[in-house]
Amino acid sequence: MSDQELQRLCEQISQRNFARPFKHRIYFNRRLRTTGGRYYLQTHNIEINPKMLSAFSKETLIGVIKHELCHYHLHMAGFSGQHQTKEFKQLLKAVGGLRYAPRIDHPRYTYECQKCHQQYQRNRFVDTSKFVCGKCRGKLRLITRHHKGANL
Repeated sequence: MSDQELQRLCEQISQRNFARPFKHRIYFNRRLRTTGGRYYLQTHNIEINPKMLSAFSKETLIGVIKHELCHYHLHMAGFSGQHQTKEFKQLLKAVGGLRYAPRIDHPRYTYECQKCHQQYQRNRFVDTSKFVCGKCRGKLRLITRHHKGANL
């Protein structure tokens, strides 16, 4: 999907679900890593993580767009638009947007203590020559490096 197709999709969702036009830009930003999308208060533009479409379904992408449009339309109407506000939660529920973007695959490392066999999972690589088991102070050994599946 191109940025122009994403723009048209967003404009359609805005008209259909919010009964208001989306008059600014929406585009993919490949630099987004841990978030599904981002709304900018100053420019009113929206950025979308392209992995919301490539790693998940089009419905997930639409849910993220609805989430960001909630921020947009509330801000344009003079409301706060922050996640914890009552208005945001009500509008998000009314339009069927996603409260949270699904987790994007991140490498996970599994370590095991050679002494007590306690297992640890970490998102980052651990230098086993510097760190020891928190339970018995035994030596750690890397068992697997794997990707954790996406969760909602």
